[in-house]
Amino acid sequence: MGMQITSAEAADFRRVLADHRRYWGDRDLRALHLQALVREFGSTCLVARDDEGGIRGYLFGFVTPDGTGYAHLIATRDDARGTGLGRRLYAAFAEAAQRHGARRLKAITSVGNTGSIAFHRRMGFDVRVVDDYNGDGRAMAVFHRTLPLDA
Repeated sequence: MGMQITSAEAADFRRVLADHRRYWGDRDLRALHLQALVREFGSTCLVARDDEGGIRGYLFGFVTPDGTGYAHLIATRDDARGTGLGRRLYAAFAEAAQRHGARRLKAITSVGNTGSIAFHRRMGFDVRVVDDYNGDGRAMAVFHRTLPLDA
């Protein structure tokens, strides 16, 4: 099955939400999905499409004014896990973020999300737990990775 990674559009956002369970299982993360991100940062919000146009994964991110490519959400559909698609989405995001001046990447997750922590470590991110990152008593695992200067 071929896969093409392209910029996300509003219709893609609606398709992702309609298929939410296939990406996130029983975790309801719909409140974290902001259509404004796709509308305002479309060139760094990406979807991976199969040959039939189905969305198999996505990464919604943006570049901050200080040059950080922030990956807000990354998910692969249940039928695309273990294929390297998450790695491909991150690589495409890194390239897009660098085009917009990013010098580093950042992401966060809950401290209990061991799968995400392991994935980001395999991708070369440093991880540290930051207490109260998301409010009092809400520690988060924070990932950082410097982008290569020649990429």
